[in-house]
Amino acid sequence: MDPIIDLGPQTQVLARLVEGVRDEQLMDETPCPDLRARNLLGHLLGLTVAFRDAGRKSLGGTTDTNPFDAVPDIGPGWREEFPKVFDELAEVWRDPRAWTGMTRAGGFDLPGAVAGAVAIDELVIHGWDLARATGQPYNPDPTALQATYDFQLASKDDPSRGEIFGPIVPVPDSAPLLDRTVGLSGRNPGWTPGA
Repeated sequence: MDPIIDLGPQTQVLARLVEGVRDEQLMDETPCPDLRARNLLGHLLGLTVAFRDAGRKSLGGTTDTNPFDAVPDIGPGWREEFPKVFDELAEVWRDPRAWTGMTRAGGFDLPGAVAGAVAIDELVIHGWDLARATGQPYNPDPTALQATYDFQLASKDDPSRGEIFGPIVPVPDSAPLLDRTVGLSGRNPGWTPGA
């Protein structure tokens, strides 16, 4: 994949999804086991801040925290926070320096280019999660979707991927790219609430 991808189009997609979440949906189930919509939003907010700071090479509490250490949640100002941090994330990763050298995210040291790829993957996959959980249409940025598919495909035989992703869900090669990408991430593309 091209080492520098503009995250802005995908963060705009996510901003619209977040805006479309109704308060009464916050306790709805999501494709992420054990996470309600409010917890998924909390995770999305936390990872956006963490990858913003990883891109800045501003390492500390936000980049050292393992996202699996606690169940994430949102605070009272979450609707106002999201647009700001989405814009900051996109802006940081437009700087080629974000994609070079070493950085840290989730408590792991990794090359900037890998951190950028992981950030894109998180935005695309959790965008799908949020859209499915809240019944919204989802049309991810095509460049970000292709990058996520390539990232997932490259890691499909990695024995350590099970620590992050669920088992791959087989999806026909003729299926849309989004379905194939979601399947590689360990999700059933046909997931619906209550199913």
